[in-house]
Amino acid sequence: MSTQALHRACTIVGSQSALADKIGVRQSTLWHWLNRAKRGAPAEYVAAIESATDGVVSRHDLRPDIYGPAPEQRRAS
Repeated sequence: MSTQALHRACTIVGSQSALADKIGVRQSTLWHWLNRAKRGAPAEYVAAIESATDGVVSRHDLRPDIYGPAPEQRRAS
């Protein structure tokens, strides 16, 4: 759900185009997720984005509506 996390993933990888290449979508698709999609990246791409950022951007950051808060956030609550 977090487009902020998706923006961070693009920055870590280098650009929208670079992230799109790594996860197997067109840059225009990634742009749509960032600017038009209500939930950000679709669930089926979350693991690929997490992997492309070497885990820096987690599935919990990208889709907290599905995966809930990150484990360290749960402990802090």
